[in-house]
Amino acid sequence: MIDVLVVDDDFYVAKINAHYVSEVPGFRVTGIAHSAAPALAAVERGGIDLVLLDQHLPNESGLSLTRRLRRQGHDIDVIMVTADCRPTSVREALRAGVLHYLVKPFTSEGLRGRLEAYAQLRSTVDDGAEMDQAGIDRMVGALRTPENRHAIPKGFSDRTAALVSRIVGEYGAERHISAQEVSERARVSRSTAQRYLKFLAENGTLQLTLRYGESGRPEHLYYSGA
Repeated sequence: MIDVLVVDDDFYVAKINAHYVSEVPGFRVTGIAHSAAPALAAVERGGIDLVLLDQHLPNESGLSLTRRLRRQGHDIDVIMVTADCRPTSVREALRAGVLHYLVKPFTSEGLRGRLEAYAQLRSTVDDGAEMDQAGIDRMVGALRTPENRHAIPKGFSDRTAALVSRIVGEYGAERHISAQEVSERARVSRSTAQRYLKFLAENGTLQLTLRYGESGRPEHLYYSGA
């Protein structure tokens, strides 16, 4: 079992990310923190393999915390989750030892893919056997996004995917549209619209944002980014 610490200053987002993690077999959330100090304290108590770390935290950034964890010799891995997608930020995070950089907002499938790749990486490292070049290449590339991410999954229709993409694209970047609205315009069920929207957001065709209501449960909204 891989034990995960979820760190995010937004209580709702932290709860959602923890839920996403708990849905992936082989992973469990052992703690949630909303700033750097309690996150560091949780790591120091032990029992954590992976930190799902937000960049923008009160008093200390996720990047600064990552560097501090490295200086102190903590044997844990970090996946950065942040809305900061500037090239310099990504480069600095990788230089600090971050294994992966996941841009918010993301779907549960997006996080699941990274976690499953991470589990594969750990399995390779923990094996202990010497590797040939092919094995090393697989290890180094384990966390990369697959090259066929745009391929239509089994059970999906190219025509429906194109229709959903076109409907969202008609609204451009200024107007965000929900799965229910797409469902009505495409004349498909809401669950079908949700599946296609999540797939298109995951492969980068569409963009995803979250809107929080009074209940705290976020509504997923989509836009073309054009």
